[in-house]
Amino acid sequence: MFQKIFSGKTDIGLKRENNEDAFVISSELDFCLAADGMGGAAAGELASRIFAESILQIFEGNTSRSVEDVLNRVQKAFSFANKKILEHVTQHPDHKGMGCTAELLAFSDEDFILGHIGDSRTYRLRDGQLHQLTQDHTLVQQQVDDGLISSDKAKNHPLRHVILRAVGLNHQLALDLIRGKIISGDLFLLCSDGLTDMVQDDLIQKILCSDIDINGKVDKLIETAKDAGGDDNVTVVMSAIT
Repeated sequence: MFQKIFSGKTDIGLKRENNEDAFVISSELDFCLAADGMGGAAAGELASRIFAESILQIFEGNTSRSVEDVLNRVQKAFSFANKKILEHVTQHPDHKGMGCTAELLAFSDEDFILGHIGDSRTYRLRDGQLHQLTQDHTLVQQQVDDGLISSDKAKNHPLRHVILRAVGLNHQLALDLIRGKIISGDLFLLCSDGLTDMVQDDLIQKILCSDIDINGKVDKLIETAKDAGGDDNVTVVMSAIT
């Protein structure tokens, strides 16, 4: 049986007046999440909070660690959060357009199950190599996939934050589900774009490979994003497999 060590933190950054990000860690239920709200001011902050509370509600009391049960729980959690945000918008029309990008990482006995939507990201460090498990659901990433622009141009494209998918925007939720085996030594990183917009992957990898504990790595990533300008809220959540 694998053991998991979790750590996470969110920071308002240096340019924003409020924090629209949210995260949850549950060692008991073997999952963690990060969400980045959209919709402006209170609406974005509320969307990420609704997502976090919805996932907790679905996971609480569920102790099965079979792959099928965990996979179903992740799907159900996203659907439930999507429904709750849409219900809120129906009751508060002035919040129309609110939603959130989200990463939800849950573990069975030997597998990870990852739910992903939007431009927050999940990475895995294995054998010293960083691999992005998710693909951004953005207009610019779609243009890269279609061969219209290069990956290098995408990094600073003026439309790079145009999101095509998010929780709470449509009744039909287009969710990416990613599943794989875990091995001892794996380190998973969930983060909002407040990190990845400011810190390149090679530097993220260097920090994750450094000889500091998991809490120190979380702090170092946030500190590095702020040193680079801290343009957005920064949320970093990690899970180390031992």
